[in-house]
Amino acid sequence: MAFKMLNKNTAPHIATLIMLAGLAALSMNVFLPSLPGMTAYFQTDYRLMQLSVALYLGVNAVLQLFIGPIADRYGRRPVLLWGIALFLVATLGCLFAPTAGLFLVFRMSQAVIVTGMVLSRAIVRDVHDQDSAASMIGYVTMGMALVPMISPAIGGVLDAAFGWKANFWGLFLLGCVMLWLTWADLGETGRPRDISLFRQFGEYPVLLTSRRFWAYALAAAAASGAFFAYLGGAPFVGSEIYKLPPETLGFYFSAPAIGYFAGNFMSGKFSRRWGINRMILWGSVVNAVGVGISLLIHLSGAGSVLVFFGFMTAVGFGNGMVIPNATSGSLSVVPHLAGTASGLGGAIMIGGGAALSALAGSLLTLETGAVPLLLIMFASAVAAILAIFYVYHRERQLVR
Repeated sequence: MAFKMLNKNTAPHIATLIMLAGLAALSMNVFLPSLPGMTAYFQTDYRLMQLSVALYLGVNAVLQLFIGPIADRYGRRPVLLWGIALFLVATLGCLFAPTAGLFLVFRMSQAVIVTGMVLSRAIVRDVHDQDSAASMIGYVTMGMALVPMISPAIGGVLDAAFGWKANFWGLFLLGCVMLWLTWADLGETGRPRDISLFRQFGEYPVLLTSRRFWAYALAAAAASGAFFAYLGGAPFVGSEIYKLPPETLGFYFSAPAIGYFAGNFMSGKFSRRWGINRMILWGSVVNAVGVGISLLIHLSGAGSVLVFFGFMTAVGFGNGMVIPNATSGSLSVVPHLAGTASGLGGAIMIGGGAALSALAGSLLTLETGAVPLLLIMFASAVAAILAIFYVYHRERQLVR
């Protein structure tokens, strides 16, 4: 079975795609329980180290604007191999950075691993139609959800046992494994286009002027915005407001991933039967209701660590239903630009997430508690509902 899987002349095994996307997810959040320890190591302010989330997401978003067109022009395989190799260099830089400033530079450079997340989705769309792609993306991200589900807990344990650098050594070793696996198993699934890269970027207006693309992209961005705000604010809520140690914070921090796993299972099981729009709508509603209930409880003064992190499972569940289906919708608007659409949609999603992550981190104080974070998350969740309603409105217009 292993030898059948390792064939660089065929489309990759689904396990390879899961692990490619999983490494990108792991790099995003495995070290979050270590932020207090990293702050002490570099003798700096907690808010500065917290930028390692927002800056990473910001660079992540910008890179996605380039990864898609480059992969549509030159193919998926070479772009993935170069992306993983550069990630390994950046990870070594994080490990040996002498100052917080240099660490943040290399941390931003680590964002190149988003290549795996962007192109794993594009590869699925290369070989499946819209509804089948939604199901396959659901299964891929369901498997990928195992990574963020356990990575903060693992990161907290590694930090407690060996210090914060253990998380980055783990990323480096896993990156080496993925470089080999991608070289051995991932055959080219795209059709490299015989046009200049300048012309490839010149086709962005085809997507930018599509209302359906924008509606699907904004639905994914708004739904995931609640989660990215959580990434920026939850470490402070857990460590500073509720005084959780790193290993315990890592355990609680995984709450959205449990819901995300279940939501992606729903996408994989029912997207072909119910259609992507219905899945996006119900996922957006679950997201908003979960955050809304938590917000009301905290406003009443009855908030607690269990209430805060417990209702985050609803955020994960809603995202698990929204993101695979909205992604499939945006990639299907112009199929021959699937890589470009994946990159642009991802940039919109991650760029908005970076802004919300930074905003959440800047507004939280011991006096405010978790309320500002929950308000940001609720507003973002409601915006996702509005976006999918526009998709329904637009499709009714096109039918007439």
